[in-house]
Amino acid sequence: MDRLSGALQLGRAWPLGASDDGRGINFAVCSTHASAVELCLFDAEGEYEISRVPLPGRSDDVWHGYLPSARPGLIYGFRAHGPWRPDRGQRFNPNKLLLDPWGREIVGRFDWADPNFGADREHPQHMDARDNARCALKSRVVDDCFDWQGDRRPFTPLAESVIYEAHVRGFSKRLAGVPEALRGTYAGLASDAALAHLKRLGVTAVCLLPVQQHLDEERLVASGLSNYWGYNTLGFFCPEPRYAAGPDARDEFRRMVQRLHAAGIEVLLDVVYNHSAETDERGPTLCWRGLDNAMWYRLAHQHEHYENHAGTGNTLDIRKPRVLQMVMDSLRYWVQEMHVDGFRFDLAPVLGRGDHGFERDGPFFKALVQDPVLAGTKLIAEPWDIGPGGYQLGNFPRGWGEWNDRFRDTVRAFWLGGDCRRGEFAQRLAGSSDLFQARRRLPAESINYVVSHDGFTLADLVSHDMRHNEANLEGNRDGHGHNLSWNCGWEGETDDPEVLMLRARLRRALLATALLAQGTPMLAAGDELGHGQGGNNNPYCQDNETTWIDWAAADASLIEFTVHVIALRKRLGPFANRWYTGLADAQGRHDLAWLRRNGEALAAGDWDDRRSRVLGAFIGAPGRGAEPLLLLVNARETDTEFRLPPGRWRCELDSAEADGRFPWQGTSSASYPLRARSLALLSDSA
Repeated sequence: MDRLSGALQLGRAWPLGASDDGRGINFAVCSTHASAVELCLFDAEGEYEISRVPLPGRSDDVWHGYLPSARPGLIYGFRAHGPWRPDRGQRFNPNKLLLDPWGREIVGRFDWADPNFGADREHPQHMDARDNARCALKSRVVDDCFDWQGDRRPFTPLAESVIYEAHVRGFSKRLAGVPEALRGTYAGLASDAALAHLKRLGVTAVCLLPVQQHLDEERLVASGLSNYWGYNTLGFFCPEPRYAAGPDARDEFRRMVQRLHAAGIEVLLDVVYNHSAETDERGPTLCWRGLDNAMWYRLAHQHEHYENHAGTGNTLDIRKPRVLQMVMDSLRYWVQEMHVDGFRFDLAPVLGRGDHGFERDGPFFKALVQDPVLAGTKLIAEPWDIGPGGYQLGNFPRGWGEWNDRFRDTVRAFWLGGDCRRGEFAQRLAGSSDLFQARRRLPAESINYVVSHDGFTLADLVSHDMRHNEANLEGNRDGHGHNLSWNCGWEGETDDPEVLMLRARLRRALLATALLAQGTPMLAAGDELGHGQGGNNNPYCQDNETTWIDWAAADASLIEFTVHVIALRKRLGPFANRWYTGLADAQGRHDLAWLRRNGEALAAGDWDDRRSRVLGAFIGAPGRGAEPLLLLVNARETDTEFRLPPGRWRCELDSAEADGRFPWQGTSSASYPLRARSLALLSDSA
C-alpha cells in the first residue's frame, strides 16, 4: 500500500505525535531500535487500511514525516520493523498496528482476540504473523482548539485546600438532580446539582480517579466485569470516552473544568504513569511494546520478562529520556490544553526509581521542578509501590503532598479500638513531624485521610470486621486484610438502634479528626452522606450500584455535620502550616501543649500509654485568629469530664451531636462534659 509515496515529505522530529499546522499533518514517533517505521492511514470508519508507507525522516531516535493537505479527523497507526528477539528484550512485529503514544484520540473498541497479541499465545517465543489492522485500535488526529472564555484557575494554596476524591461516573450516576442522559459523565459532574453539593460542602478541589483512557483487563471482560477505577492507562493524552455524555469527550471534559473553576473548585487528576495497559510478556501488543519494547519498559535481567513494581505486569522505564518526555508532555497537555490544577501520582515511587532504587532528586523530579508550565500545580504522591524499598512516605521532594497512610492507620486504631499509643495519635494530629519536619517539609504536605477509594468506605469501616469482596470473583482473597475496622458489635446491616447510634458517632469523630488535623484533609466522595459498599473493600471492578453513590439514602445530618466542620476549619484554622515548638511566650502561653483530662500537661510516660484514649491539645497559636483553641478527644466507651485551662471557653464543635453543634460555654477551671467516642473543639472568647 503506497498511495502516500511521493506525497509524504520529510517533516520534522518535533513535536512528537501528530500535529496539525493548518496546511498538513506532521507525524513523529520515537523508537531507538527499529529498522523502519511505517505510517498507515485508514478510511473514515477506521476499518480499512488505505495507505502504508515508511516514514522518510529519522533524527536520532525519532521517525518522522509530513503529509501536506491532511486535516484533523485522519485515522492512522504505525507499524514498526525490527528484530523479534524476546530473549533480548525486542518484540517488533510489523503485522501489528500500533497506537501513537502521543495520540489525542483512540478509535475503535478493543477485542481480546488472538491477532491483537504480538506473540503466538500458545507458543509465546514465536511471533504471531496475522495482521490485526482491521480489529486494532487506531489513533485519530484532532483539532485541539477550544474557547476557554476567560477560564481562571483558583490557585488555592495547599494549606487552605480541602480535597474531595471522586469517581466521575460513581458521583453522579444516581444523583436525582442530574438529567438522566448526563448521569455518570463529565457533564453530570458539572451539573447544577453536583456543583451545589460540592459548594455546600466547602471543598476546594475534586481529585478525580483516572480519566485518562484505559483498557479493561482480559480477565475482567471474560467475567462480565470492567476496570471501574481505571488504573490501566491506554491513552495518556486522551480523556476516557465512556465518561462523556456526547461524542466529544475532550470538550465535555473542558466544559466540566470551566464550571468547576467558576465555582472556585480546582480539578486534580489521579494519573498512572508507572505502567501501561499492555501488561506482561503475555499481554497484547497495542503501542509501546511494538514500537520498542526495550526502550519503553524496565526489563528483568532475563530481558524476556518485565520488572513489575506496579503489580500489573510491566513498569514504564522513566529513566529513558523519551519515556520521561512522554510523561512530561502528557502532564503539560492536561495543564495547558485541559486546564487541570494538579495531579495525584499513582504508585509514585516508580517514577523516582533509578538504577539502585528510589531517588528523590531523580530525573523525573528535576524535570518537574524546573518546568514553567507545571509551576503552581499541585503534585501529590501515593508514596509507595510493591517493589523493593517501595515505601517512601515522607521522602518526596519539598512542595509535594503525600498520602499519609500512617495518619489513616493511627486514627483508625485510636478511634476503633486498635493498638495505638496516645503519643502516636497526637503526632498524627499535629502534622506527622517525624515524617516531614526533619526533611524541611511543611505540615500541609501531609495529605490526611481516614478513607480513600482504596478500601472500606467510612460507613463500611464501622460496619464490617471482614471484607466481603465475593462479587470481584477472586474468592474474596483480594483487597486489604488489615483494615483496622470495627463493626460495632454486628457485621453489616442492622436495625439495632444502639449499634446504629454508635456507628454514627464514630463516623463523625473520624471525619472531624481528618478535617481538623494539621495537614491537608482529603475526603472520599460519599463518606459525608453514609455511602456504603456492602463491605467490599476493593471494588475496582464494580461499575454498578455497589460503587455508585446512593443519594436517595443520604444521611442529611451527616452532610450538615461535614459542612459545619469544613466551615470551622476555614474560619478558625485550628493548626497553622508551620511546626510548633511547644514553648511558651512571654505571657506563659504555649503555641501547642498536650493535656491530660485533669488539665495537667502530659508527662513523659503518658505518651506511650496504649490504654488511655483521652487527651487535649491546647493550641495557643492557631492558624487563624489570635485566640487559643482547645481540641478535646475521648475515644473511650464512657463519658468523662475534661478540666479546662483558664479562659472563657465556647464550644464550636462537639461530634457527639448529630449536627456538631452544642451550645456550651464555660469559664476558667470549668470542666467540659466530653462524651464517649467524641471530639470537641472549643474557642477562647476572653
